[in-house]
Amino acid sequence: MRRRTFLFGSAAAAGGLVLGYRAWAASYERAAIGQVQGEGEHLLAGWLKISTDDTVTVYVPHIDMGQGTHTALAMLAAEELDADWSKVRTERAPGERTFANQFLARGWIIEDRKFPLVDGAVDMAFEEIARVIDLQITGGSTAVRMTGRFGMRRVGAAARAMLVTAAATRWSVPAAQISVRDGIVSDQASGRSARFGELAEAAARLPVPHGAPLKQPGEWRIAGTSPGRLDIPAKTDGSFGYGIDLKLPDMLYAALRSAPVHGGRLIDADLAPAKAISGVVDVLRLDNAAAVVAPSWCQARRAVDALELRFSNGDAKVLDGIALHAAQDRALSEIDGTDMVDIGDAVEAFEAAAETRRITATYRVPYLHHAAMEPINITAQFAEGRLTVWGGEQDALGTKAKLVELSGLSGDAVTFHGLAAGGSFGRRIPVSADYLDHIVPLARAASPRPVKLILSREEEFTHGAYRPALATVMKASLGRDGRPTAWLQTFLAGPTRNEGFALPYTIANQSIRAIDFATHVRTGTWRAVAHTQHAYWMESFVDELAHAVGQDSFEYRRSLLPEGSRERKVLETAAKKAGWGEPLPAGHGRGIAIAESYGTVVAEVIEVSLRADGMPHVHRVVAAVDCGTVIHPDTARAQVEGAILMGLGAALFEEITLDGGAVVETNFPNYPIMTMGETPAIEVHFVSSDGAWGGLGEPGLPPAAPALCNALFAAGGRRIRSLPIRRALEETS
Repeated sequence: MRRRTFLFGSAAAAGGLVLGYRAWAASYERAAIGQVQGEGEHLLAGWLKISTDDTVTVYVPHIDMGQGTHTALAMLAAEELDADWSKVRTERAPGERTFANQFLARGWIIEDRKFPLVDGAVDMAFEEIARVIDLQITGGSTAVRMTGRFGMRRVGAAARAMLVTAAATRWSVPAAQISVRDGIVSDQASGRSARFGELAEAAARLPVPHGAPLKQPGEWRIAGTSPGRLDIPAKTDGSFGYGIDLKLPDMLYAALRSAPVHGGRLIDADLAPAKAISGVVDVLRLDNAAAVVAPSWCQARRAVDALELRFSNGDAKVLDGIALHAAQDRALSEIDGTDMVDIGDAVEAFEAAAETRRITATYRVPYLHHAAMEPINITAQFAEGRLTVWGGEQDALGTKAKLVELSGLSGDAVTFHGLAAGGSFGRRIPVSADYLDHIVPLARAASPRPVKLILSREEEFTHGAYRPALATVMKASLGRDGRPTAWLQTFLAGPTRNEGFALPYTIANQSIRAIDFATHVRTGTWRAVAHTQHAYWMESFVDELAHAVGQDSFEYRRSLLPEGSRERKVLETAAKKAGWGEPLPAGHGRGIAIAESYGTVVAEVIEVSLRADGMPHVHRVVAAVDCGTVIHPDTARAQVEGAILMGLGAALFEEITLDGGAVVETNFPNYPIMTMGETPAIEVHFVSSDGAWGGLGEPGLPPAAPALCNALFAAGGRRIRSLPIRRALEETS
């Protein structure tokens, strides 16, 4: 992406792109109008439309999976537009390149850096980058901090300027004397005014201005408040439509049974028992599964269960639990890996320390399932040479590109309709969405009728795309003052994103190395991705160092963080709000941890005790959060709370285990998640900051596991180096 930016920038500097910008963009503008604009509606600035009844619809290039970003993004657009909030609505942007998310491209590449070129050419470059790579993804906590900051604010400001210009032209007055407020454009000098809906048609004919001035946060009237979320009424009364709710005329249903071992293949199948069941439309042999199409999903499921199938285990070496740990240990001891951090001379500093001042520990994390509430489903129809697909996927354009590849059709013959999802956490990204491989042959088999593939809980649990099971070896040497003189770490890196390994602490000598590690088990992105394991490893080990020198774990961390840093302020805030140092009831312990992810710093203090059965009881969680700017405080707090609960549940209970290479856990009874009855009191405190905007969907999760494990050590003296906690405590009891 950086190389592409350079090439486009160079051409723009030469003048070629600047001169051709309007002609180049016109085709996409016409396409956008045709895709979203109806009678009495007018598209402005490419991403919002205004109706004659003054309704403002903001097109959001992100999925709604419960995170509330549709409301936050609409707030930012409405703020700069000066719209009447009661008339603002949102829709998910179509899964077409017209609505590729250039704001993510801009955010990932340049962030706060000023681009020294004409703004129109810069926008053109990022639009083209986004279209070339089919960029419309939801992930990495980017919606507000990138699409909102670099996109919806600028879209709202540009649309406002267009409305002002339309009014100034109509009234033959200078644009500078026109004001806008709550959807009304006014000329105070003459007393004339017009509603947005009255000006929208004329405004839509104007060129989109670049660099329209943005408000300062002190001028905000909508952003920074907590109006009712736009999605909540429909989610409350049940009218909100998820993929599982979609019903189309004459629709069929499909159920699936895959090879028990990931990577396995279907080598023999007796399809007769399924075909004999009344109503079955078709039975399909696929590469690694068999599927049944029937008028109802229950019929399809019964027919799948009746199949007699034989699978191979594929070519991959199959690993079970003990063999998995042995393979991890071999990799950590036999492979040099790749330098990720190399500061000073950590090896020399470690060897120079007395043996009694050296600390070594090995930590492990298990496979984790996404365990979303809505069953995985996807609906497709193949008719008259066209493929139309409906689904709650996190990447509409990426999904469409994959469907084009799988079907062999042209892009014009494939349409993807993005729907909301009842949870996802990384499961519904194309690289992890293996179920997409099956929907094209199913659609062809059902043609011309639509067919909905629904994965049973058992199918989804045993054939997910899990957070990788990984391990690390950490070593540190300590000086006379107890501070680390060296930090050496080797960690296994899974096939998905590798991030979050950098230390926030001031340590003169650091060596952090990564070793690529994969097994036959399919893995993918999971909420907060690699930050989950790195925060657990790092903050647990730092706690070990503090204990080894007899220092308070909060004060020890504080001494290692630069004075005046965001991290130090957040850590201090969490400790203060939690009453760090105040007496606790007998048998209780407090733990603390800090982590930075996706531009946001979070510190958490957890209070825990041990029940009579030896299992943890989490009483209280206090979180301090610096995300730079908070747009919707209630939703921001809810995101942090939800991330904490998911982090606690994963640390306490969750793991995917293997038997004969196949996944053991088949449903929620043997894959428990955090329940309402187990939920502790949670306090979230936002720390005022003028830092860059950070994300909020994921950063609350990484500190939860280490803070909890550190609290358990304080409460009972047991150091947890392998998750989940339940298994670790059972094995040592």
